[in-house]
Amino acid sequence: MARIRAFREDDASALASVCIRTADAGRDASGVLIDDEIWPDVFLNPYVVRHPDLALVVETDGSPSGYLVCAPDTRSFEDWFATTWWPERAARWAHRLAENRADPRVRRTADILRYAAGRRAGAEPYGDTYPAHLHIDLLPDLQGQGWGRRLIDTLLGVLRERGVTGVHLVADASNAPALAFYDRLGFARLPSHEGAQAFGWTLDDPEPS
Repeated sequence: MARIRAFREDDASALASVCIRTADAGRDASGVLIDDEIWPDVFLNPYVVRHPDLALVVETDGSPSGYLVCAPDTRSFEDWFATTWWPERAARWAHRLAENRADPRVRRTADILRYAAGRRAGAEPYGDTYPAHLHIDLLPDLQGQGWGRRLIDTLLGVLRERGVTGVHLVADASNAPALAFYDRLGFARLPSHEGAQAFGWTLDDPEPS
């Protein structure tokens, strides 16, 4: 039996596993980088540290199998990420990169680290119209059963209560099932960088149907 519940601190390891197993455009990213823990350090952990109250978990038979995390104010979050969260981790991962220069995974790892280093308030144009942003990941066994829709419905309700005016997300442009999912929900496609597709939802709009 699956259910949605609030994040708990003891979920961290299980959610990191979900993140890694879905990080490569929805596919298992285990072994893609020189260290699997880079994925959650960029795309999961800062959210549950900064905004644990906006982290939702799908639990199946007592085990986390999916999650949604959100930053309600992208500009503030990205400033914190750049000045507080990332510097220490950047140094650690850069050291690991230098130790593994002959590893064929270095190029992909360097791309992710470069992305993380470039994160800052205003780096993406979506934060003004859609101030919140989210990440959502579900293991394959949960996909196609409505859990992604339920997670987003729940989040939108919370953001509305808090007076947040819009939310955005960015998906890998090669992840066709994810793109189709956000289209079906009614998210608007936004102008995007090559290789990515951004979506936005204005919270004056009706709930997804």
